[in-house]
Amino acid sequence: MPKAQNISPPALPFAPEEYSRTYNDQYDKILRIYFTSLQNTITQLAATDIIPATTNYLVANLPSAAVSGSGARAFVSNALSPTFGATVAGGGAVPTPVYSDGAVWKVG
Repeated sequence: MPKAQNISPPALPFAPEEYSRTYNDQYDKILRIYFTSLQNTITQLAATDIIPATTNYLVANLPSAAVSGSGARAFVSNALSPTFGATVAGGGAVPTPVYSDGAVWKVG
């Protein structure tokens, strides 16, 4: 049985200290920007405690209910005599929330 040999890794040169310092400074800046942005977002969400506004559409400009999928929600600014659960019709002036049933947009 052969005798085990001690194998040592090659002696690679270390990066110059100036390179390491520059790398660390850049990495610190990236982390600082990221966490500052994250903290600002968290602070804003905690301070406002609001529900984000939905996009206002005209009925004619609503995206396809089929493509949007069942349960998608939107808001129209020109519903005509909206009745809950009825297919939304444009041409009026009533701001109304709507939802997709997968085929058409309904008032609700």
